[in-house]
Amino acid sequence: MFSLYGISGPIFTGTLEALGRLPSVMRRRPAAAVRAIEERAEAAPGEAASAAETLPARQAVDAYQSMLPENLERGPLYHADQIMQPRVITVGDDDDVARAWRVLVGHQIHQAPVLDASEALVGIVSERNLLTAFNVDEAGVRDVLHKQVRDVMTSPVVAASPDTELRQIVRVMLARDVDGVPITTEGGRLLGFISRSDILAAVVNDPPLSVWR
Repeated sequence: MFSLYGISGPIFTGTLEALGRLPSVMRRRPAAAVRAIEERAEAAPGEAASAAETLPARQAVDAYQSMLPENLERGPLYHADQIMQPRVITVGDDDDVARAWRVLVGHQIHQAPVLDASEALVGIVSERNLLTAFNVDEAGVRDVLHKQVRDVMTSPVVAASPDTELRQIVRVMLARDVDGVPITTEGGRLLGFISRSDILAAVVNDPPLSVWR
């Protein structure tokens, strides 16, 4: 399910097919390491296992691990919430363009969702958007026009629900020439973000990826 959010609020909610009939858009927390299978829970005082008790357990674990395939296949990726970045760097629509640039550079990102004063999603701003308002050289930002993010951001912005299939998100990125898609609740609250880099990382690190079937 996809939505369009602009400065006046939600504009559209519907399927990929319905979204395709609209005009073109204008311009993780890291996973916790899995405990090794042989790790034992911390024993309470006075309950330390003896060597005789530990040896059979060790032998059982070795026998089990010897039967496992060398590359144990993980489950397939289907939906946005499986690869989205839940910690999203955002900027305000009333931020000046120089501050927005510092946010992108400081966090080493190329784009950021734009929120209004009520934290509603209203657009997305990229490096390309911001470079229309100033020049950048080795000394930093110069020749800055007195503009706010709302003056240069892309709006309305396409957003997707967490259960949207990844293949549909990829189609939207290609069809609308966008580099990322915000993930929101039905009410428009920002939950995460998927960029082209996230898709590529999933292809490399998390096969099989159903988006390519």
